[in-house]
Amino acid sequence: MVSTTAFAGENIERTAEAGAFKRQLYESILRLSDWLETSDYRGYDTFDGLNARFVRPLTFETRLLRTVLQQGVRRFPLNTRSLLGVRKGHSSKAMGFLARGFMRLYACTGDNEWRAKAEMALQWLIDNQSKGYSGSSWGNHFDYQSRTFYLPKGVPTVVWTSLIGHAFLDGYDYFKKEQYLQIAQSACEHILQDLNRLPDGKGVCISYVPGMNSLVHNANTLGGSLLARTYAHTSNEEYRMVAQSAIQYTAQYQQPDGSWWYGEKANLHWVDNFHTAYVLDCFKHYVESSGDEQFEPNTFRGYQYWKSTFFLSDGTPKYYNYKTLPIDIQCCSQAIDTLVFFSDRDRESLPLAIKVAQWTIKAMQDRSGYFYYRRYSPWLTNKTPTLHWGQATMLCALGGLYKKISDDARFL
Repeated sequence: MVSTTAFAGENIERTAEAGAFKRQLYESILRLSDWLETSDYRGYDTFDGLNARFVRPLTFETRLLRTVLQQGVRRFPLNTRSLLGVRKGHSSKAMGFLARGFMRLYACTGDNEWRAKAEMALQWLIDNQSKGYSGSSWGNHFDYQSRTFYLPKGVPTVVWTSLIGHAFLDGYDYFKKEQYLQIAQSACEHILQDLNRLPDGKGVCISYVPGMNSLVHNANTLGGSLLARTYAHTSNEEYRMVAQSAIQYTAQYQQPDGSWWYGEKANLHWVDNFHTAYVLDCFKHYVESSGDEQFEPNTFRGYQYWKSTFFLSDGTPKYYNYKTLPIDIQCCSQAIDTLVFFSDRDRESLPLAIKVAQWTIKAMQDRSGYFYYRRYSPWLTNKTPTLHWGQATMLCALGGLYKKISDDARFL
């Protein structure tokens, strides 16, 4: 896409500096992995406020008060969860990201401990699927109140199901276990049979949750990306056709500058870092899995917009397209992951991923190994160790970055 390779803003020629970064990166990964294991892979979640058993009755189960409780717990700069009665728990989405990170680390180190951790996470996901649906699916371990719908605990979402489905496809690619491909296929059947698809223009939008028309771009494209990638393994033509229609829906709503709203309803008109990155990953997965290159221009424009909009010169990832704060750990992790994913197309992508990783390890990682949730200012940081939103996504992203640079002689 664009030219020049740089290390922290300069040419990657200083092998000693590059090697030092590789060691720093792996040390960061080990500290995080140790923290996760010590915590028994349990933790808090960004949106688990409705698990506050001491104060949940005070919402009287109204939409407004549920929103106040959930967002209050999420946005308050200090972690009040233990005081409110929120217990730490396992997270299916966390296990999906952890499985992907562990597999990446196994692939580049050959260390069977990473493989064992990956297989543990995948088995946990097999054992903890949502019940009563047409295929494999996963949801929250907490009730969730969005701007547009209420989602009870355990009801699957296309976001969680698709991201976890990608983990099983990774498992099939790395370990060649037929069971993992079958789980991914089953997840595709859930998407096709249990989720509404709303026709719009030349495309269709896959609903976020079963039984509703809840339409947002990252959820829609995530469903399409899993269908496309599974099609590449199975040649199931229905998967490809629905994937194409889903990508078409989002492509037709791309803004002239290359961006996408979170969703097309008036109350969903914002542009942020990590949801944009999700969409870009999905477009790339679709193109590469299907061989259909008609959406390459959309991918290119979206990537150029994202890369030029959401990063400061030192690698700090912005949250919104119009402001930096709050600096959110999900923006950090997804930025690293997407930049590594696009590094086969853009020679500036890997150096920027390194910059973001260096900044994040320095500014957001606790001495104990976990990563902080948010920085609201240089003087105010929410240090809550959110599990999937931060720990799992960072292990996945840093594992991907480590895998990428492990094959590069400059990082020896």
